[in-house]
Amino acid sequence: MTVTPGSFRTNFPEFASASIYPDATVNYWLGIGAKLLRPDRWEDMLDHGLELFAAHHIALAAQAVKASAAGGSPGANTGVTTSKTVDKVSVSYDAGSTTLDAGAGHWNATVYGVQFLQLVRMFGSGGWQL
Repeated sequence: MTVTPGSFRTNFPEFASASIYPDATVNYWLGIGAKLLRPDRWEDMLDHGLELFAAHHIALAAQAVKASAAGGSPGANTGVTTSKTVDKVSVSYDAGSTTLDAGAGHWNATVYGVQFLQLVRMFGSGGWQL
């Protein structure tokens, strides 16, 4: 099976809006992923890996667009918010529970990246000998 914007949107309905996430953007990231992921390692999980790869990068791009629209710097890396206080209301998150590890870099920035990197580590581990 080959991943298309349509199949991507079916499997990841949160990206269903073609006006917010244009086909050109989806195709761009699917194409980059296709150049980077080795079919001989991923085998029948390749399509899922490509979709996670694309979803991660599309989500990061959407964050950059949102920041830019609010007058911020697109692409600025602010890290994971662990607490926020507005007046008497406070919220905090356990960032450690959603990050893979400190060495995972930008893959920790989205749930898609964490899932992708977990698979990369499994498929990239090579053969096992007992």
